[in-house]
Amino acid sequence: VQFHWSYGNEVSEMNMYELLVLAVGLSMDAFAVAICKGLAIRTVSLKHAAWVGLWFGGFQMLMPLLGFLLAHSFAQAIASFDHWIAFLLLAVIGGNMIREALSAEEEEVSGDLSARAMLLLAIATSIDALAAGISLVAGVSLPLFVDGHFNFSSIWVAISLIGLTTFLFSALGVKLGNRFGARHGKKAELTGGVILILLGLKILLEHLDIL
Repeated sequence: VQFHWSYGNEVSEMNMYELLVLAVGLSMDAFAVAICKGLAIRTVSLKHAAWVGLWFGGFQMLMPLLGFLLAHSFAQAIASFDHWIAFLLLAVIGGNMIREALSAEEEEVSGDLSARAMLLLAIATSIDALAAGISLVAGVSLPLFVDGHFNFSSIWVAISLIGLTTFLFSALGVKLGNRFGARHGKKAELTGGVILILLGLKILLEHLDIL
């Protein structure tokens, strides 16, 4: 399945694997927090894991959509430099994740699973996804169907994959945190940051015909 990324009159392609890489990178923040959440809960059940996954996955779907719709309104105005926007946003998001991963400060998360507590955490871990949604305007389109055919490059496909990936990683993170502790959270953030920076660089280099 190919995603056609258009820059002005030029077209690049992004396959499903590359979109999955983006989804994994964006999910690492939520994964790290979910590990800490699991550490703070004495006994973790499947219901706990699914609850955390739904909150984080749901907001990781909502935020990119909001970012995309905002940027889509100005798509014509930014068409000549949207690839630079994509690169800079992904680089900033990735760089911030790496900085947090290398920080000596330990992230403290309570075991509170109330809707209010989860709402605040879900928003906090999905702010980066809002910026990533703005970067997606460089390559995905809005309609789910085009000329009667399913449009695999639709934003709805992209956010569904991001949301599902985050749900799975978050649910897994709660279980891992409860069983093994929080030592994997920093590694997850570091990996996610590197992934997003490399993906942003790939988008830029493809547009500049270097790749």
